[in-house]
Amino acid sequence: MTPTDAAQGQDHQDHPVSPARVAVVQFAPRAGLDNREANVGRALELAERAARDGATLIVLPELASTGYSFRDRAEAYAHAEDVPSGDTVARWEEFARRHGVHLVGGLVERAGVRLFDTAVLVGPDGYVGRYRKTHLWNREKLWFTPGDLGFPVFETPIGRIGLLICWDIWFPEVPRLLAQQGADIICSVNNWVWTPPPIFDETGRCMAAYLTMTAAHVNNVYIAAANRVGTDRDARFLGNSLITGTNGWPVAGVAGAEEETFLAADLDIVAARSAPIWTPLNDLIRDRRTDLYDPLLGYRLGQAFPR
Repeated sequence: MTPTDAAQGQDHQDHPVSPARVAVVQFAPRAGLDNREANVGRALELAERAARDGATLIVLPELASTGYSFRDRAEAYAHAEDVPSGDTVARWEEFARRHGVHLVGGLVERAGVRLFDTAVLVGPDGYVGRYRKTHLWNREKLWFTPGDLGFPVFETPIGRIGLLICWDIWFPEVPRLLAQQGADIICSVNNWVWTPPPIFDETGRCMAAYLTMTAAHVNNVYIAAANRVGTDRDARFLGNSLITGTNGWPVAGVAGAEEETFLAADLDIVAARSAPIWTPLNDLIRDRRTDLYDPLLGYRLGQAFPR
């Protein structure tokens, strides 16, 4: 190889294959039909700032259009809309088309008589897909049906995008399944709520932020986690939105616990595809011992240990 060839090879290696500026939006939506327009407007106001900053993938929190703390099932139904034909998705589609971006956001989806806590992905060409929250937290179980769509990964021009919602990150199977299906980046939409103390460590980070960092590290995948702030009736929220590298470390800092803001980072999305290869002898995917994992997943439990 000549020096010129080597230089050209190095230039090709350093040039990002799928550059994206990823942004997570953190704000304080409130429940109540009178607040829905303000919720959608404030989210898009911050998303507009992120788009002007160059963002090409923007993530909003869970239930961004409705707030979180419904009083009862009737109020949850009143906040619900069809996907993808509802008004909020239409607003998100118009925004994505106008700015040439992909956008992820959470809302209450109505499907017949069932309600789902749903994350929606739209792009410059319109609706791409949705994910229905699988693991429901606390009173969510009183109005939402657990998700029934599995853990889809969506092919887009900027890379393969997986979705998860809030409490899902406590279940390591979820980011692992998304990574195993080839997700380059996971968009995590959240309403991380205050739990018994300690809430934050000395750095100001909550446990959910560390779980996000850990999931990114052990799966070698980017995660863009958008959380909300503020109070919504009887619930208080943690902030701490973040974007991780494939090594798990935040690449744009960690947002505070109170501020409405957005964080943005420049990523080469498809670089995640080589991240699981750590050394010539260690490949995260190949090193898995799937022949021994059935007991962990609840299958063949009686055969977990030899007698």
